[in-house]
Amino acid sequence: MSVLLPIVVKEDHVEIIDQLKLPVATEYIRVTCAEQAWSAVRNMNIRGAPAIGLLAVLGFTLELRRATGVNSHQELKSFAQKQYDYMLTSRPTAVNIRTLFDRVMRQIDAWTAEGVPVDEMKDRLWQLSSQFVQEDVQFCKSMGRHGAEAVLKATGKTQVRMLTHCNTGSLATGGYGTALGVIRTLHANGNLAHAYCTETRPYNQGSRLTAHELCYEKIPSTLICDSMVGALMKEGRVDAVVVGADRIAANGDAANKIGTYQLAVLAKYHGVPFFVVAPCTTIDVKTSTGAGINIEERPANEMTFIRDVQLAPSDVHCWNPAFDVTPVALITEIITDIGGFSQHTAAEFIAAL
Repeated sequence: MSVLLPIVVKEDHVEIIDQLKLPVATEYIRVTCAEQAWSAVRNMNIRGAPAIGLLAVLGFTLELRRATGVNSHQELKSFAQKQYDYMLTSRPTAVNIRTLFDRVMRQIDAWTAEGVPVDEMKDRLWQLSSQFVQEDVQFCKSMGRHGAEAVLKATGKTQVRMLTHCNTGSLATGGYGTALGVIRTLHANGNLAHAYCTETRPYNQGSRLTAHELCYEKIPSTLICDSMVGALMKEGRVDAVVVGADRIAANGDAANKIGTYQLAVLAKYHGVPFFVVAPCTTIDVKTSTGAGINIEERPANEMTFIRDVQLAPSDVHCWNPAFDVTPVALITEIITDIGGFSQHTAAEFIAAL
């Protein structure tokens, strides 16, 4: 199955699809340093929790390869920590930047203890960050299998109509996708009757990106406005909802694109199973509940403009949180790359990670 690849690793740089240009044009941005990676994440040229984590680490290792004055193990560790802190300022809600950097820092410590030369460590770190991309694709395919099985079991159907929100496909990951990966798997297995995607205001990741991916792969689908979800469920046209997550607290509360919470409430009222799909790297064991998740607020012009077209008065006050938190009590099951868990099994599942 052909999918769009948001991150392409080259020998000495990285190329990313400029998602701000989609669906009108498919253009790539060349990334050669940490500052370019940081800007691409901050400006949302690339987005999606797994994808921004991958680019952040790739940006660090690109910067490390070109850095001067990093000649000792201590200098390398200090350089890595500064890059870690810098990348965390790009977008605060998604935990994947921290998760991948934690793995990098542990690997630096291990190689230092083994006495691996600094120059060799620089090459190894570049190879490691490149491997993270392929690893993420495998995580996504595993989530697709687990999620498809869970959906069919929960609905008791062999043909299902799915609803998804925001973009959780190839463009949000190393490739294939999280929640949209479940829809892909259902389609590939002949179990998808139809997919609905919300436009996902205010930044329209659903209409610009998810609809583009669905059309690109010729998956039967319909785009709806966010405000149409309740009516769609009332008519009995949704069998299950699948969404992604940017951070999952230790109790199972999930932060995801703004509007996810209201979808969960509607699903609960209409008796529609509601699934959150995310890799284990998205689980933040250090944050006990969703109340502790830092919610990013985006600029007002992302609400008042679409590209260069003004939609609202210049002096209107805007509240523009990028995410909301869905309580675990509203979630049927959280699907990860190693299996699923619910409100009642969250503590046991997360403790085993």
